[in-house]
Amino acid sequence: MNKSSLYLSVIVPSYNEEARLPGMLDEAFEYLEKRKKNNPEFTYEIIVVDDGSRDNTSKVALEYSKKYTVDVVRVLSQDFNRGKGGAVRMGVVKSRGKLVLFADADGASKFSDFERLEKIVKVNCSSLEDDKIVVCGSRRHLEKDSIAKRSLFRTFLMHGFHFLVWFLCVKGVRDTQCGFKLLTRPAALQTFSNLHVLRWAFDVDLLYIAQYLKIPIFEVDINWHECEGSKITFGSYIQMGLDLLSIRLHYLFGAWKIDANYRPENI
Repeated sequence: MNKSSLYLSVIVPSYNEEARLPGMLDEAFEYLEKRKKNNPEFTYEIIVVDDGSRDNTSKVALEYSKKYTVDVVRVLSQDFNRGKGGAVRMGVVKSRGKLVLFADADGASKFSDFERLEKIVKVNCSSLEDDKIVVCGSRRHLEKDSIAKRSLFRTFLMHGFHFLVWFLCVKGVRDTQCGFKLLTRPAALQTFSNLHVLRWAFDVDLLYIAQYLKIPIFEVDINWHECEGSKITFGSYIQMGLDLLSIRLHYLFGAWKIDANYRPENI
């Protein structure tokens, strides 16, 4: 397994995010630079993965590389849109951190809540280089408020999706889709080397793989707010539902395999 050279890698999958990305990165850098100033051993990198954007997402991200150096901010570009899971996986391959955090480019999650996830890792790991753990940021505590603001139809779709996740794939995780997850390096490399779903439902595939491999999964409440410009549509829910069925059937009938040994060539 390739060794880490930094404490934290932050992966930001981005598709047509030229408008929202700066706000997210500004908040992240404010927190990360403060941590680094207080503790020189806190080393980090941010990897922005442009998932085939048609706008100036890469150009915006490269401005941060100029400001903070290319060693701190790396911008990776995919030739075409592979999906959020494909973008995160590409970032994991190139990451150098003992801890790997992926965070959505819209800035919906409060970045400083990284500490909440980090605390769970530290309590449950004896070695960041060897132990495997997944910590999911969660919006479960906001469910009642979100239902009050959603239409009846969207609420129905949400509950239907949650039921399918529980029934077909992953049990014990209330919010599988929150785009704020922290993994130790061994957990990130092992799960993403087995990942098959690259679009909206990739989180479910990721957690299914983690549960199969008996990697501990924790869920931690985080601050989160609704952002304009959401790319999730009715069609997205339909696609996610089909992906869930695909996950279940492919693993059930052995079409997809989960290898307990990390294999770099799989990614």
